[in-house]
Amino acid sequence: MTGVRSNTVDDVLGRSARRVPGRVALRYGERVWTYRELDDAVTHAAAHLHREGLRNGARVGAYGHNSDAYVIGFLACARAGLVHVPINHNLEGEDLAYIIEQSGSSVVLVDPHLRHRLPDAVRAMPLRDAAGSLLEHTQGREGEAVFLLGPDHSGDLAQLLYTSGTTALPKGAMMTHRALVHEYVSAITALDLRETDKPVHALPLYHSAQMHVFLLPYLAIGAENTIIDAPDAERIFDLVEAGQADSLFAPPTVWIGLSQHPGFATRDLGGLRKAYYGASIMPVPVLERLRERLPSLAFYNCFGQSEIGPLATVLGPDEHEGRMDSCGRPVLFVEARIVDERGLEVPDGTQGEVVYHSPQLCEGYWDKPEETKEAFRDGWFHSGDLAVRDADGYFTVVDRVKDVINSGGVLVASRQVEDALYTHEGVAETAVIGLPDERWIEAVTAVVVRKGERGEVTEAELIAHAREKLAHFKAPKRVLFVDELPRNASGKILKRELRDRFSAS
Repeated sequence: MTGVRSNTVDDVLGRSARRVPGRVALRYGERVWTYRELDDAVTHAAAHLHREGLRNGARVGAYGHNSDAYVIGFLACARAGLVHVPINHNLEGEDLAYIIEQSGSSVVLVDPHLRHRLPDAVRAMPLRDAAGSLLEHTQGREGEAVFLLGPDHSGDLAQLLYTSGTTALPKGAMMTHRALVHEYVSAITALDLRETDKPVHALPLYHSAQMHVFLLPYLAIGAENTIIDAPDAERIFDLVEAGQADSLFAPPTVWIGLSQHPGFATRDLGGLRKAYYGASIMPVPVLERLRERLPSLAFYNCFGQSEIGPLATVLGPDEHEGRMDSCGRPVLFVEARIVDERGLEVPDGTQGEVVYHSPQLCEGYWDKPEETKEAFRDGWFHSGDLAVRDADGYFTVVDRVKDVINSGGVLVASRQVEDALYTHEGVAETAVIGLPDERWIEAVTAVVVRKGERGEVTEAELIAHAREKLAHFKAPKRVLFVDELPRNASGKILKRELRDRFSAS
């Protein structure tokens, strides 16, 4: 018997297509796909990729904005036995060329308006809106049926998920079909996903959180999904008021923007039932403001990283009270510990690095054996996140190990300083970093975006405010004002860029 144990990413869609063939699977713009239509489209697109000479294990870059074509492209690669390589559509020049070259992508599926950014030597295949686009091949010959992946390739690579590169060059986390499917089950159970939900997917699909924590798990259970180009507040509010969206995932930076939009206070958002946040730390004062405006909205904190699919822990809506700064407890298929510099587990309440055991984990980093060995030392995957676990098993992230500030020989967690600054009404956004200093080794420095109505807030005022909330050695030595903070499309603030920008100032 062959194939009876098959459990691949494309099986997820196939099962839903057989179970609920006529239900709406996907909406994008004016196009609507039922589960049967989407499954057929994936098969025809996979056949097209095969006819183009792509064979099992070939890497295929994906460089485009959110669309139904992007989703079909990913699932077609999975069905054809190809390795999908999602690429941040904001990348250009050397950054873009690095991922294409490092992954060994033999072709790049690209939105036509982005084609000019690709290196000249790269073979490109249009995703949509151009002659010969992948979307045009989703309607194949009558009766066409191809089974390209084989009987059971659950252990094969499905995707190279490149890390965000906030502290170093991106690394391609090698994700198998088996790892991703395990992560889908973890997401469904921990986030209370239901087939009756109507999620709107507004964050970039190249990012693992939107694709693998929400879209694919929702396709697995047969829900109706709406994809939009970007987290536009008016568009989201329209969908909620029209009854076409009742759940939303967004990083804290987007939730901050939504909460500050004039429509947030005036539109009828009662239909929004589930609010998911993650990708970076949500400032507690911001969460409190959101909950005050929408008291019946269920908030879920999602935490993890690309290398684990990416969901690792969840704080559910009934767990927030008294621990709103926590990222929750490990999900179904994840075991987590806190260890010291020697890799030894530390007692509850003691700060250390989070390490993981999980079938959701990547196989390592593509063509980077030394980085793989370092990350998987001592038999556990080392996350690089600094956290504390309490006696009930809840984890609270203190900082990234590389973002902790050594000020005068004392370690200061940037998050604690950021939370203090967010309680000031004149702060819209802030990122706290350490900058070189002759006296302090690293000076605690706050980079702040002023809130519009309090645009006159000063450096002295914010330092004094922080000293009221914190020990003086933790308060910023400097405050730098900017119009906006640099971040990647998943919402993570790029502190490395801030350190580079201001180190010489």
